[in-house]
Amino acid sequence: MKTHKLIIGDKRVSTKEFTTVIYPYNGKPVANVCMAGPKELDLAIKSSQEAFKITRNFAGHDVSSLLRRAIHGIIQKRKLLVDTIVAEAGKPVAFAEQEVDRTISTFRVAAEEATRRMGGEYLPLDIDARAADRFAVTKRFPVGVVGGISPFNFPLNLVAHKVAPVIASRNTMVLKPATKTPITALLLGEILLEAGMTPGQINVVPCHSSVGEALATDDRIKKLTFTGSPKVGWRLKAIAGMKRLTLELGGNAAAVVMADANLKWAVPRIVAGSFAYSGQTCISVQRILIQKRIYDKTVRALVAEIKKNVKVGDPRRSDVMVGPMINISSLEQTQDWVQQAVEGGAKVLIGGNRKRRCFSPTLLSNVKNSMNVVCKEVFAPVSTVQSFSTFDQAMNMVNNSDFGLQMGIFTNSHEYAWRAFDMADVGGVVINDFPTFRVDNMPYGGVKMSGLGREGVKYAMDEMTEIKVMVMKK
Repeated sequence: MKTHKLIIGDKRVSTKEFTTVIYPYNGKPVANVCMAGPKELDLAIKSSQEAFKITRNFAGHDVSSLLRRAIHGIIQKRKLLVDTIVAEAGKPVAFAEQEVDRTISTFRVAAEEATRRMGGEYLPLDIDARAADRFAVTKRFPVGVVGGISPFNFPLNLVAHKVAPVIASRNTMVLKPATKTPITALLLGEILLEAGMTPGQINVVPCHSSVGEALATDDRIKKLTFTGSPKVGWRLKAIAGMKRLTLELGGNAAAVVMADANLKWAVPRIVAGSFAYSGQTCISVQRILIQKRIYDKTVRALVAEIKKNVKVGDPRRSDVMVGPMINISSLEQTQDWVQQAVEGGAKVLIGGNRKRRCFSPTLLSNVKNSMNVVCKEVFAPVSTVQSFSTFDQAMNMVNNSDFGLQMGIFTNSHEYAWRAFDMADVGGVVINDFPTFRVDNMPYGGVKMSGLGREGVKYAMDEMTEIKVMVMKK
């Protein structure tokens, strides 16, 4: 098998330790990847520090040109990237193709923001007689070396949401990709080097969590951006000291279906939002809340849609929506949680069982809020249905969660739409679509256990820069 090396500066670095990446659908090895230890991580941080001496002075057009050359490289290697995402993440090929295309969009937005986001404003100071002859200008400045830790489920685009804003804001980065899916990030690093990236601008160092924690504790890292589990994310916050932090930690997103909703549109969207890529997305639909007077017919329509259009199996097939879970332990946890729910009185409307390394699309009714499948993040092709009477009751159910990433509401009422926007304790409210909807220039992030800070290129750049003010006398 091929062994992929670390990228530090412009060098490919070998180590004695490596991890074997497994194809989740059949458990067969895909490739070996070298794993960084403390020595290699230190070299990567030093490399990024040296690179920052150069990148901090880049002109906007130079940064934009680099990002556009990277887009060209991604387009040229589109098939390789798609095949790699399928192989290491088990992501169905149709969704892997979407991910590559979204990555192109992410880099395109960054190329545009690189020439305008680093500006500032003219600020008159004559609000005070002492400053009648003075004015100020503001400007954004890069913070320095950024630590990035990315998850397995979007091994290219969630890496891009860290890398592209770093480049656009003239910072540098030490990136720790997920150990289950590191190859795609290494391929992106190669593309960036081929595009003319300054050596050390982005260093890609797969490593174990015990090594990667240094990105939170090392004072040379000025900001940490992490996407992953709440348990790990909040631990990193506890040890991160004074450095800036962005945490995107998942959720258990609700989709609200009002009685006036267009069910012909809502039902297929909810099903897709629930089961695409085996529900292994932070904003997968986990809680389907349906107004009582349409509850029965909506549930029947959901079950029918699942039976008709949700295909399970080999992710290399273009018609497959539900492929394998990322690993056996995730599969076993899903089965345990469903079984616990059934033992507690829940009813399996469809699914509820394993199919080799896949979990069948599962819809549960008669659930209780205390069940893991409701109150925790399942991160699997499992959704629950509950009924409500009034809009206010629905919003209380949405907010009765430790998480708050995104929600969706299907309604023809502008009043309900605006009230949901005002009342929902979440980072994003999606009207007449599933909460799984995201476009890559949106601010993206949550509240409560879902994290802090925002991604989305413009908003990430804001968090990767400092505002500095200069006061002048006329």
